[in-house]
Amino acid sequence: MFSVRGRGVARLAATILVSGLVATGAIATAGPALADDGAPGAGGVTAKLGGLTEDNAAVEITEKNGDKWPVHGGLFKMQVEGGGSLFTYCIDLRTGAKRDFDYKEVGWGESSLHDNNNAGKILWILEHSYPKLSAETLGGTLGVDLSKQEAAAGTQAAIWTLSDDVVATPKDKDAEKLKEYLLEKAVELDEPTASLSLSPATVAGKAGEKLGPITVTTNATAKLATAPGAPAGVQVVDKAGKPVTDAKNGDQVFLDVPAGTADGTAEVTAEATTKVSLGRAFVSIDGPSQTLILAGSSDSTVTAKASATWAKKGAVPSVSVAKDCAKGGLEVIAGNKGDEAWTFDLKGTSYTVAAGETKTITVPLAEDEAYNFTITGPNGFEETFEGVLDCQTATPGPKPSETPPPPLGDALHPVDHRRQHR
Repeated sequence: MFSVRGRGVARLAATILVSGLVATGAIATAGPALADDGAPGAGGVTAKLGGLTEDNAAVEITEKNGDKWPVHGGLFKMQVEGGGSLFTYCIDLRTGAKRDFDYKEVGWGESSLHDNNNAGKILWILEHSYPKLSAETLGGTLGVDLSKQEAAAGTQAAIWTLSDDVVATPKDKDAEKLKEYLLEKAVELDEPTASLSLSPATVAGKAGEKLGPITVTTNATAKLATAPGAPAGVQVVDKAGKPVTDAKNGDQVFLDVPAGTADGTAEVTAEATTKVSLGRAFVSIDGPSQTLILAGSSDSTVTAKASATWAKKGAVPSVSVAKDCAKGGLEVIAGNKGDEAWTFDLKGTSYTVAAGETKTITVPLAEDEAYNFTITGPNGFEETFEGVLDCQTATPGPKPSETPPPPLGDALHPVDHRRQHR
């Protein structure tokens, strides 16, 4: 995932950490529709990884080659930036989880689920097991006396079976019974809706125009506004030009810049209080760390931003970056709504975007490779993108030693004793 920082260093999108980008990438040209309708969005929940909410139960992992090794299965708690709590399971068995790392909500296409044909079944398990259903309810269905610990272990074992292509066997027979029940009953469900996103993350144009559209994706009702510092008269409107303060999923809004407004920039802000949809993936934004999937949510504060740039003449740039796990890298989408060409540097290579043109630059990255680059333009335009590509579950390798699981809030990983700390 990626974070965006521009004109005020605001984190706008789903990403990870810092440092080195692959030298040069392929470049393609597309029409303006890509910038308006297909560019990536920004927003969603950011949360800090804590510890485990239940005592962990032992689970035995069996690899395809017959190797066996012990792990602990459980449910993580995360604290949402701005208020709220999340509960997650692991979907990256062999990767260590880092205490106090910040995580960002992303879609399946930006996570290890992008090529997993069982992603919809994992969602079904989340919808029909612990903690969505109580241990008592699940035990009643199975005809056993199921504890919270056993319910979490059985649920995690079923998820690992589908996320990491292993046989995960809880030591407790009732937890194993739950795992088998979930795997037998699971069916494909559709990917859940983002908690909140504005797409594209940047728009551009001239004063006297409505800049956009910006599409709102949300499972709630979002409050919209212009960020402090916007020039007088600049406001969020609908297609008809009517001022907008609330938006629901699929609504399209614009930033109306009155004619005569001096060249400048502004941000559209969105905020909602909502429960994040079960099955949303969470990827670290502080460096490589275990990928997680949402199993439960309190009411949480969710924010998103989109920036706008306008000028009377010259180049008027916009830039969005999307992590493309299917292609193994990034897509940098650069648009120019001005009347002059715009040339920018991307890691030592110059690219020119003609007036009215949109270009997509494909930047290949290795798995777990970090990146950090800034794109600049006229009138103080500056956007920084930083992150790390995290698209795959870790492959089989040296087996971790079994270590007692940490309590909530301590150093953690239910799988691997080789934990790293900041």
